[in-house]
This record gives sequence, structure tokens and C-alpha cells, in this order.
Amino acid sequence: MEDHKIVQRNVALQREWYGEPLGDRVRRLVVAFDISQAFLAEVLGISAPMLSQVMSGRRAKIGNPVVLARMIMLERKILVPEVAAGNRDAMQAALEDVRDSRPTVGRDNIPVGSDERLVLAALREVAEEEDLVEAAKRLDDDFPILAELLRRAGASH
Repeated sequence: MEDHKIVQRNVALQREWYGEPLGDRVRRLVVAFDISQAFLAEVLGISAPMLSQVMSGRRAKIGNPVVLARMIMLERKILVPEVAAGNRDAMQAALEDVRDSRPTVGRDNIPVGSDERLVLAALREVAEEEDLVEAAKRLDDDFPILAELLRRAGASH
């Protein structure tokens, strides 16, 4: 298969598996944290050449689930108010926290890391307790993990 067809196929697979091309997700992290692609690779625990291949579509997937979990953790840390505001210390702390993490990934867990309290606090800021509990009820059947997160946020109000 020609190179460009392989890349097109891999990018299509990334959309299917990850919701969008990994290159887009990685670029967002590089911009949000104002870091190099090589440093991001170190934080995620993947080699820089491997990250480059995944970003360009020469490889379809990230083979190590821990690397994917770290990417998800880092994407969530963008939502931390201090990180979102561009606070250098907060950004550095977030990067170090993710780099040093040893997340596990399974069917029944979402890697939230030590920032779960920040996620819960953010949910509480945008919704009332009753709304969080009602949203949890509506999501229970199709999205039980998200429902539980909303329920915890509502219960801790």
C-alpha cells in the first residue's frame, strides 16, 4: 500500500478508536503546556520518534495503555484553572504529576489521578447539587462511570 494511503487509513482508525486523530490531540497538549513534542513524549513515557509516527499517521495506535492513560490525564489537567490560566508553576506541576504517575487502565476505571477533587469542584461550580444528581440518573444506563462521577460531585456539595 502506498504511504499516503497507509497514513489515511491510520488516521481514519485513530478517529474511530480515539475520537479524533492523535496528531490533533498531541498538538493541543504541546500548545496548552507550551512544551516541545520531545518533552511531551518524555512526560507520556513514549519515545519521541514513536510519538512522531503516531502523530503523522505512520502508526495507527498507541500500544501502551499507560501512555494513553497519561495522555488523558494531561488533557484533563488543561481544565485545572491555574493551568488553563497559563500559570507556569501549575503547568510544570501538572506535567510532573503525569510523568510520575503509574495509572492503570481497565474497563471500569477512568484515569483521573490526584486531580479528582478538582474535577468534582469544577462540576460543583457549574451546576447545582440537584442538577448533578439528575444528570447522573439520566446517564446511569449508558454512561455509568460518568454518572458516578456526577453523583459524587452532587453528594459532596
